[in-house]
Amino acid sequence: MLLRKIESFLRETGMPVTKFGRLAAHDPRLVGDLRNGREPRSGMVERVEHFMNNFGGNVHAA
Repeated sequence: MLLRKIESFLRETGMPVTKFGRLAAHDPRLVGDLRNGREPRSGMVERVEHFMNNFGGNVHAA
C-alpha cells in the first residue's frame, strides 16, 4: 500500500526516486528497496506518509 502511494506521489510531482528517499526517509535507496520487496516498519511508513502529506510541491526544496 505504501509503495502505491509513493508511486502516485512520484508521478504527480515528477520527483526522482532517490531524491524522494533522501527527503522522506534519509535513504536514497528506499523506493528501489520497496520495489524489490522491502517491508517498511510502522515508523518508516508514518515518516514517509507525513512527508507526502506535507509536501508543498516544490520539487527543488532541500
